[in-house]
Parts: sequence; C-alpha cells; structure tokens
Amino acid sequence: MSLIIGQVAPQFTLISSDLKEISLVDFKGKKVVLHFFPMAFTGTCTTQLCTLRDNFGFYEGINAQVLGISVDSPFTLAKFKEENEYQFPLLSDFNKQASADYGAIYDEFVFGLKGVSKRAAFVIDEEQRIIYAEVLESAGDLPDFNAIEKKLQ
Repeated sequence: MSLIIGQVAPQFTLISSDLKEISLVDFKGKKVVLHFFPMAFTGTCTTQLCTLRDNFGFYEGINAQVLGISVDSPFTLAKFKEENEYQFPLLSDFNKQASADYGAIYDEFVFGLKGVSKRAAFVIDEEQRIIYAEVLESAGDLPDFNAIEKKLQ
C-alpha cells in the first residue's frame, strides 16, 4: 500500500526513547517530518539522522516537528539518541504497525530479518495531510533532504 499526496496521514501512538507515548495527533497545527529508518547504530541510518541533527536549526526555525521511527526497542533508541545527541524524539514501532500503515516495511531485510522499517521520509502539514512521501527500496540510499526542505518552506 502506498500513501498519496493529500491524503490524511495514518495516525499512530508509539513509545519514545524517553518511554513516553507520542501520537501524531499531538502535533496537529504544525508540520511534521517523519523519518523511518531500518536500524539504529547502522551506517546509513546514522548518516540520515545526523543530517537531521546537523540541520535541526532549519526545522526548529519553521516550527516543524522531526520524528525518527524504527522497529528498534525504546531502550536501543534511547542509547542511539544519547550517543549521537539527536534533539528530536525517536519512536519505537516495535509492533511494526506504523511502518506498515506508511508502506515503509520490508517483508524480509538482510540476514533474513523480517518486518524491518524501510528508509522513508514523509512531510505532514498542519492539517495532518501528507504533502511529501518518499519510500526507498534500497537501505543504502538516503532521502532527498533538499526536496523535503523545499516542501516545508
């Protein structure tokens, strides 16, 4: 299933690396940048989130909420966040529902691991509609950060 531009974003409530429940609806009225990533502590995922970290001033300046999502446990994500000093919440989609709802999940990943998030990026507007969607088939590819920033401006 793939999401289309203009449709209402699928709602979710996930546990953050701070062990708090965070729901998409909490951010109604501001833009949200969702980044799904396969696994904490892997090279491309770290690059993806460090790019967000290093450009955080841009997102903050336009009042956009950045959220990182993977199927890792909240405890793994807490360590990943701490080690890389990410300023935005990392959410555990351990039960894989959000990844599936966003069409961002591998049936089978490397080493025969099943149900891992694909690398993907979505921008959701103030009314919680999708205005940008990019789901990457290759885990080695990075989202188009320039296109995402253009959508936000």
